[in-house]
Amino acid sequence: MNIWLTSDQHYNHAHVIRYCNRPFDSVKEMNEALITYHNELVRPGDLCYNLGDFAFKTPEVYLKKLNGSHCLVKGNHDDLKKCQKAGFAWVKDVYGLKVDKKYYFWLSHYAHRTWNKSHHGSFHCYGHSHGDLPEFGRSCDVGVDAWNYRPVNLEQIIEKLKDRHITDHHCNGE
Repeated sequence: MNIWLTSDQHYNHAHVIRYCNRPFDSVKEMNEALITYHNELVRPGDLCYNLGDFAFKTPEVYLKKLNGSHCLVKGNHDDLKKCQKAGFAWVKDVYGLKVDKKYYFWLSHYAHRTWNKSHHGSFHCYGHSHGDLPEFGRSCDVGVDAWNYRPVNLEQIIEKLKDRHITDHHCNGE
């Protein structure tokens, strides 16, 4: 099983095309492209963590078209009740993901300057900023606008972040 991360698809949100300068002529074209790009990478047995702003109004319509099992870290545009009914394995505000007893990921819709276990080398994945924030420490925007409108594999994130500076917010590094 592969693990994937993504965020900010904004299915059925026509204005995001203009706001984020997305290369689509219509919301229908954007929706179809995002589904196609997702399914080209994510296999039916894979796990996908969506870090918020999944869809406007009808998340179940889009979720059922996507390969993989899906968990949702809620974003500011996600309706909690609709998302809970849509078919996500779970819906949470934030999530701490342990992988192979070796890696820890702090998953949130929003970027953080510090996060759980950041001073111990953990990684932080977020969305919301649509690729507009400068990179910081071992954190990474996993939104579709930052990854060519596709989800990103967890192994790619590890490779990208593993040699980056560990963020230590403690006084004198203690």
